[in-house]
Amino acid sequence: MNIEIRRVEPGDYKAVQQVHAQPKALSGTLQLPFPSEESWKERLAKFGDQNIGLVACVEGEIVAMLSLMATTPSPRRKHVGWLGMAVHDKWQSKGVGTALMKAAIDLADKWLDLSRLELTVYTDNEAAIRLYKKLGFAIEGTHKKYAFRDGGYVDAYTMARVR
Repeated sequence: MNIEIRRVEPGDYKAVQQVHAQPKALSGTLQLPFPSEESWKERLAKFGDQNIGLVACVEGEIVAMLSLMATTPSPRRKHVGWLGMAVHDKWQSKGVGTALMKAAIDLADKWLDLSRLELTVYTDNEAAIRLYKKLGFAIEGTHKKYAFRDGGYVDAYTMARVR
């Protein structure tokens, strides 16, 4: 299987909305159910050189999206990037997340000079935690009752990769 990684474009909003509408993908993010196409259209239009959106495509179909936020209001944290990712339910555990994360890490290391990458992941998302650890991220702490999801509170880990 060939996974193509490219920048997200504003015209990708329908496919990105569909990725985030999947039950498992949704449960791994802070998004609310029933995402509107219009809200995704507006969000995708805001990506640029410092806040970068990447998508993974298989046979021309968008199957995942990753955001790499490299802007901060504090000049003392300009070395830090933040990552968020969602993979379509039917494409989870097939290498898509790995390909997106490797592309983002390459961008952060070789082009943006980000020496610290941060992310937050729910403690019950074992597949994502394994992926992040495999790529050099370490758990730095636990957020208790981090978010309300599907009728109950869930904890999350804060993880980082420092080079």
